[in-house]
Amino acid sequence: MILSVCLLSLLLALLIKRGRFLYALRKIPYPIALPIIGNAYQLNCSPEEFFQNLIKWAEEFGNIYLIWVGLRPFIFLYKVEAIQPLLSSSTHIDKSLEYEYLKPWLGTGLVTSTGETWQFRRKLLTPTFHSGLLATYFKIAKEEMNVLISCFEKESNKWFDVVPYLKRATLDIICESAMGYKLNAQVNSENEYVEAVDKIASIVQMRFTNVWVSNDKIFKLTKAGKEHDHALRIIQDFVDKVIAQKKIEWQQKHDGNLNEPPNKKQALLDLLLDISKNGTVHLSDADIRDEVNTFMYAGHDTMATSISWTLYALGRHPEYQEKILDEYYNVLGTTEVTLQNIHKLTWLDACIKEQWRIYPVAPLIARQIYKPINLMGNKIPPGSTVLINSYLLHRDSRFFPDPHIYRPERFLPNIPKLPPYSFIPFSAGSRNCIGSRFATSVIKVAVLSVLKAFRVEAFDTEDQLRFISELVLVNANGLRLKITPH
Repeated sequence: MILSVCLLSLLLALLIKRGRFLYALRKIPYPIALPIIGNAYQLNCSPEEFFQNLIKWAEEFGNIYLIWVGLRPFIFLYKVEAIQPLLSSSTHIDKSLEYEYLKPWLGTGLVTSTGETWQFRRKLLTPTFHSGLLATYFKIAKEEMNVLISCFEKESNKWFDVVPYLKRATLDIICESAMGYKLNAQVNSENEYVEAVDKIASIVQMRFTNVWVSNDKIFKLTKAGKEHDHALRIIQDFVDKVIAQKKIEWQQKHDGNLNEPPNKKQALLDLLLDISKNGTVHLSDADIRDEVNTFMYAGHDTMATSISWTLYALGRHPEYQEKILDEYYNVLGTTEVTLQNIHKLTWLDACIKEQWRIYPVAPLIARQIYKPINLMGNKIPPGSTVLINSYLLHRDSRFFPDPHIYRPERFLPNIPKLPPYSFIPFSAGSRNCIGSRFATSVIKVAVLSVLKAFRVEAFDTEDQLRFISELVLVNANGLRLKITPH
């Protein structure tokens, strides 16, 4: 009898707690949901249909809506009034539960860590992106862009998807920047590590929107789960070997037994070893591997996406190719492009920013709510997942008239500043992208290098694009361009 009373009391407490949770969300509209599974049946669709549904529901429900994935509410925001209090908060900095899918690969690196671990890692890594190191990365990017131009020359005067080429190019840049290792992915696309990174990234992205494989035990039984674990072993083995070799070199250098060339480029891995060996902070090999893997993944995919979309936009609007080149020859002429002078190219900067606006790299930014927060007049309870739709945020006509039109003039230096949090290409607040300066410099030198060598045309018109919201914004058909040598 006592046990029955205790069970009933527990059940009643759970029902009351659930009732309060649902009551807090009562004013937020959502599509018709089924008991227990919620809107999961509507998510059992293609990634392209999923993205279209997000846009459709925003038009239907107004400034805020939610979808039920099982018993979990996913609340979508796309107005600056809601986004500013969320991203400016020092409390709500935890990524959504779905980022757990990345942990087998990225461990407790900067993307996946939370709380004190994240604050410690962020403080530790921020100085590694100083100007001296960025200048080193910039030189690496320029060298790899020369390789990319050679690869593009073989594809000139015909339509081809540029995304795989740019992924390999940025992977080469990141690999040398992060590990000091020349991967040569651009000339050896069948490299085992290159294939493993591409495979595991696509599988993780699939899990983000496929609720049926959210459970780890179920996922591991699937073909995708087995492919994920195989790719993971390849990646970890490769990075572990590089770390082991770097530790030997580090020890030899500090014992005076290694003669390094004076112009040797210092990689992120070298700095992490210096911090671990010389400083008061101890980083295990696993800690170092997590940060290297995080830098590799978060860097190469986002930069490749940005460069691809910029070239697509310029291929649709060739008049801006001319503006960029005219300014380049007028401002820099025969001067070598450097990290210090590339910022003078205002048209290049404006064209890239307008691409970030209209084709945001990360279309969805997710936060897990552990303490109540007021958003758009609603007290969002703990246990909710909130997602910022930056694709819609960046198309708010209050701040961007004719929002669907590519118009780089919006970002020229003489234009009034935008309201805070209305344009967030690298997220915003304390959890913004630590590598934004690095990424921006690489994207600029990449776009400029291609435009100096080729005239670019885009195959698909804007209304033919088929958006897919992965961790980055992609087009279902890739981005097909035709490049013609000048």
